Amino acid sequence: MLIDLSVRITIESNKEAMKNLELASFGHLGTHFDVMNKEFPLHFIRRNAIVFDVSGIEDRDIGIKDIDLSLVESDMFVAFYSGYIEKVSYGSKTYFTSHPQLSNDLIDELLIRKISIIGIDFAGVRRGAEHTPKDQYCADQGVFIIENLCNLSEVLNNRSNCTFVANTYPINFSGMTGLPCRVVAEI
Repeated sequence: MLIDLSVRITIESNKEAMKNLELASFGHLGTHFDVMNKEFPLHFIRRNAIVFDVSGIEDRDIGIKDIDLSLVESDMFVAFYSGYIEKVSYGSKTYFTSHPQLSNDLIDELLIRKISIIGIDFAGVRRGAEHTPKDQYCADQGVFIIENLCNLSEVLNNRSNCTFVANTYPINFSGMTGLPCRVVAEI
């Protein structure tokens, strides 16, 4: 079974995002990689993946103890289902400013495990002034972040975690900090 994890961009959501996100027109619209100053390696297109249900976590960062790190292997695509993109309209100011975030310790632990991709169903692994530096920090260690995934609940299918194959197809832009992409889960 194939499940599209890419957010659908409509004329309305595009207008809303452009109004609330300055970089949207430069590769950061919809589901996209934060590649920073790096090139996305083609061998990252197909990755073993896992999604963790972190939808019950509110009013604090998503941390190390919230997932089973023993299931995370090197080169994996590690996704987090918070349900945020289902609750808050993509493109709205609230979507970009009040989303969940991963703790710095969790991000560091994922980097230590040498994963390939962090996938989230919200606007950034960190908010505000921490967003771009944390994207660069991950990119400098060869880990890319994909923001604004959707349909992760379909992959989970009422489980706390689920493994699958993530197929990721970035647009062939160069020299951009963001790359729009399509992500398809193969179960």
